[in-house]
Amino acid sequence: MKDTAFHNELRQSVRAICKNYPDAYWRELDERRAYPEDFVNDLSRTGFLGALIPEEYGGSGLSVTEASIIMEEINRSGGNAGACHAQMYTMGTLLRHGSEDQKRKYLPKIADGTLRLQAFGVTEPNTGSDTTQLKTMAVRKGDKYVVNGQKVFISRTEYSDLMILLARTTPLDQVKKRTEGLSVLLVDLREAIGKGITIRPIRTMMNHATTELFFENLEVPVENLIGEEGKGFSYILDGMNVERILIASECLGDGYWFVDRATQYANQRVVFKRPIGQNQGIQFPIAQSYIHLEAANLMRYRAAELFDAGLPCGKEANMAKLLAADASWEAANAAIQTHGGFGFAEEYDIERKFRETRLYQVAPVSTNLILSYVAEHVLGLPRSY
Repeated sequence: MKDTAFHNELRQSVRAICKNYPDAYWRELDERRAYPEDFVNDLSRTGFLGALIPEEYGGSGLSVTEASIIMEEINRSGGNAGACHAQMYTMGTLLRHGSEDQKRKYLPKIADGTLRLQAFGVTEPNTGSDTTQLKTMAVRKGDKYVVNGQKVFISRTEYSDLMILLARTTPLDQVKKRTEGLSVLLVDLREAIGKGITIRPIRTMMNHATTELFFENLEVPVENLIGEEGKGFSYILDGMNVERILIASECLGDGYWFVDRATQYANQRVVFKRPIGQNQGIQFPIAQSYIHLEAANLMRYRAAELFDAGLPCGKEANMAKLLAADASWEAANAAIQTHGGFGFAEEYDIERKFRETRLYQVAPVSTNLILSYVAEHVLGLPRSY
């Protein structure tokens, strides 16, 4: 797919912001494991994080294709969109399934950055990707739900005002289908932290601000239920295709960044009186990475095109995420190999981006689960789990 004039203009606008946040900015944040507060505020102020919120609710009203370009350009600049990408797509559950009152109350403030909705409380330590088995319970008592349980790898909780929480409202042994009895609650973290939610930060190999959450008799008003009680699993699934497309775009941005850096270094680095880029042993891995990135890019655009047209895109969204994650990881390895020892030096930023892009082999969905999805739902093979 060829970029339109608007897409090119969009890329230039994102790049203009990113120029104010060079490698040194991200390197220093990574060293301190700090949150890019200024960068996120700039993206909010310019409307980029409200890209998918309709104009009637104060957003930019852009398509998923255009939102994906924003995410790609952030990572292609050497930044890390993972610090803020959930602000763009997590609100989709509220937009598609919330009441009109809920949308009017929250979406305009999410669009302008006054409220941050960046936390998505689904994963649990003992259930992982088997979402239907989650143990966190929300029991209705009068006009409140009382929540007890635990979540893990919930990113950006410390930097979010609101959280989308998936909890079981009907015990598993009382439902006909395991996908029933799960509900979505909108939790106001400003009121909940210390009053039913305890946060424990988890230090990881990349600067991702992820946490473990403990719920102990947390009270959530019934009016914060999104959609119907018991239908939450399908609501969560609705947003996963967008998430996969946007994550694929971030991977593409990483991959192109690695190829650019590897190419520049290979042209400049002289060993044995010749640039190392003259050697096919250096050329071929970089070229191969670029080819795979271009192929993944086409699948990204195809998935986004289908989503924007209101057509089924589960196959394409999953395949785009897998192809892009694989291509970025391949490019990361090519870049670090090209740089040799300097690839491990912090000042070159390769090792930082290397760590960051490795995440997407595992999250937000493991490549193994994507392969299982394609095997079962596309090829018709028996369910493997």
